[in-house]
Amino acid sequence: MEKRIVSLTEAAEKQINALSTENEVYGISLNLKGGGCAGFEYEWGLVESPTDLHPNDEVVKTKEGCAFVIGKDSVMFLLGSVVDYKKDIIGAMFDIQNPNAQSSCGCGVSVNFKETIFDQ
Repeated sequence: MEKRIVSLTEAAEKQINALSTENEVYGISLNLKGGGCAGFEYEWGLVESPTDLHPNDEVVKTKEGCAFVIGKDSVMFLLGSVVDYKKDIIGAMFDIQNPNAQSSCGCGVSVNFKETIFDQ
């Protein structure tokens, strides 16, 4: 099995493919930015084309060839994470199981990290 920064579940891959196709873009991006109730927020976006990538961005391709792009400054925070896509009575969203997170808010958008991640 190929070692990746982030693993995508089948449901996440399907949603990434659907969003990429629907928006006619190269892929979906995930970055972290300061803010939110826990200290950092996950920030989702669209990547128009491969020329929009930074050389140090991490790209995970779906089986259909769409891209899931992790911004270069977010890679160390997302190491070992699993991205899933869930639908329930409340709605639908990408769900990130991040082993580096110390805590997160109830909505799954904001996260705080273990101090040891900053020592790497």
